[in-house]
This record gives sequence, C-alpha cells and structure tokens, in this order.
Amino acid sequence: MATDVNGRVWSDLAIHPGEALAEEIEARQLTQKRLAELLGRPPQLVNEIVRGKKAITPDAAVGLERVFGISAKTWMNMQVDYELTLAYQRL
Repeated sequence: MATDVNGRVWSDLAIHPGEALAEEIEARQLTQKRLAELLGRPPQLVNEIVRGKKAITPDAAVGLERVFGISAKTWMNMQVDYELTLAYQRL
C-alpha cells in the first residue's frame, strides 16, 4: 500500500485499464478487430491498449462509452488511477 501526502491509502498494485477492456471484449464476445471497427480506430491501437502499451485517451474513452455503455469518466478514472499508482511507486 502507498500513502499520499494527505494520508490517503492507495493500492500499490498498478492495473492498466487495458485489462478491464480485455475482459469487456471477452464478455461481449467481440474481437479486438471488431471493437476497432466499432470505434473507427486501427486494430493495433486496441491491441496496444489491451496489452498495456498505450493509455486510454479521452477520445478513446468516449468511443468505449458509446460501444459498451460504460461511462467515459469510468475509463478515464481507471487510466488516472493506474498512472497515479505508478507515480507513487516511483517515489
């Protein structure tokens, strides 16, 4: 566990939102290629997010909201939590 300057406790387990995306793709019986088509994005981008190589951007979050019905804010919060956890780990 990590603690911020205000004494709030954070998990020190950094989970990239791509893991949640992979689970959602599987649960909906989609392929990464099909999701990319629905998003109007290259399949490589979806693959890189799923593998944790790329971040979920606001534009991607809005697209995921449209496709999955999961709010863009939720996707962005997952991304921010991941990045903050990494930042705390570096301290």
